[in-house]
Formats: sequence, C-alpha cells, structure tokens
Amino acid sequence: MKLCTFRHPHTGAEHVGCVVDEQVFPTQFQSMLTLLETCQNDFSRIELQPSAFDLSSVELLACVPRPKSLRDFYAFETHVRQARQKRGLDVPPEWYEFPAFYFSNHHAITAPFAPVKKPRHSHMLDYELEMACVIGKDGMDISREAAEDYIAGYCIMNDWSIRDEQMREVKIGLGPAKAKDFATTLGAFLVTKDELADRKAGKGFDLEMEVFVNGKRYGGGNFKTIYYSFAEMIERASRDVMLYAGDVIGSGTVGTGCLLELDNSRFPYLEIGDVVEMRIERLGMIRNQVV
Repeated sequence: MKLCTFRHPHTGAEHVGCVVDEQVFPTQFQSMLTLLETCQNDFSRIELQPSAFDLSSVELLACVPRPKSLRDFYAFETHVRQARQKRGLDVPPEWYEFPAFYFSNHHAITAPFAPVKKPRHSHMLDYELEMACVIGKDGMDISREAAEDYIAGYCIMNDWSIRDEQMREVKIGLGPAKAKDFATTLGAFLVTKDELADRKAGKGFDLEMEVFVNGKRYGGGNFKTIYYSFAEMIERASRDVMLYAGDVIGSGTVGTGCLLELDNSRFPYLEIGDVVEMRIERLGMIRNQVV
C-alpha cells in the first residue's frame, strides 16, 4: 500500500489518500496522524472512497506533515568514516557499540516539491540523502526481534543541514541543534513495509539511492549497506520511553549522500536557485529548490 497526504482539489483541505495505478483514492482520514493513531498498523481499517483523482492533478504534501517526533540516526558506516576523515578524525569506537541519534525539529517538515529557504547566516548549506521509517503502533522497550511489528512504512527523507553552524556547535559538545532545525523534507509516499518485503537484504533493503543537484548526479548508494537496521534503531529509541504512531525515525545519510563527504571544489555547497532531487527505488522522488 502507498499512502499519501494531499490537498483535496475541491475543498483545499488536507486529506489522506491511497495511491493505486497513478490515481489517488481518498480515505476516511483527513490527517496521516489520525490514520496511524486509529489503525495502529491494522490497515484493513482503511476505507477507500469510490471516486479517485489523477495523481498528477493533486498537490502532494509530506506523507506525514506533522510527525509526533523526529529522531535522526547515524547508521551508515561509510558516511561516518568519510565525513570524519575529511576532518582528520577516526570513527569513534563507541559508534560500533550502539546506534546514535539526535532529535530534529518535527515542526519544520517541508513538502516533497516545496521550496526550501536558505538560512540567512549560512555559507555551507548541505543536503543529506536518507530513508525514514514511520512508527505505526505505540510501544515501549521494543526488542529488535519485535520491532518490525511497530513500523507502518517508509519514505524518502532529506535532512537539510548548515555545516558552518554545525561545526561551531559540535565544539561545545551539544548538538547538532540550530544546524538542523530549519527544514527536513519527507517524501510524498508512505510505502507500507509489505511493499518492500521482496527487497530485504542484510540489515536493510536492496534499494538504490541517488541525489542530483541541478540535474547532475552528485552521489548515492544502496540502502542494504546500512550498518544498523531500523529494528536496532527502534530498540535503542524505545528503551525506557514510549514510541508513538506518527513518530519518524531517519536512517542517517547513505555514503556520498551529502556534500560534506565530497570534494567541495567540484561539488560546492548549495546556493539560492539550486535544485536538489533525491530518488530511492520504490519510494519515489523529492525535488526542492533553494530560495
């Protein structure tokens, strides 16, 4: 099943739909949070209205426009190693002991095709190509063996970052904070986990991930190279605390999925007018212009 949040062509109101063969069938839910809270991963409770809209005729919003929380992990070893090597640092041994995350701003979600405003004081605006899972059932102290039962589905995620601010913050030992709180793009489609079952590989999925700037491929990789699984992330995140339907968990950046890892004489940081496009197999595409 492929779920989306769209603006209803007749009323202009937000609505949740199910995408089937390039058509959007409205459901009985006006918000994705209400759907997730009500269904608790029992999607048989979703009712489709008989009349549909052409997918190309509706405005697609982020699949979860207002998550309950947003945790972003740091789960691809290649990204961690290359980003740190560029600063003359090794991967800390603690990274191999548990999956680490930080809280991002769940009130700053950007739609998949909306403009993203460049922060005024940044000269090092970056993108980060990630996959996210959306929690579909409430739970605490969830084991990695049981974690898949709590996942509703997956979407593309761009964790926009301002690196000059981040470099200042990490010296204090707290953060990233202000470097990450201005925008996160979530894809239009929440693809339920059954749609990816045939692509399971290692701790992830055999899904190609790519990022383009102004039409030129800048980087990417395959999600199957992830070091920590979403199940391990959920186990860590839910320890001694509730996860709720509507929480979003980011994977962290795939190797070469951000400018920080690259040669910035060839791949410069983003400027106003640049268009960033990301694609993940089966999850779709997002495209945002910097303004």
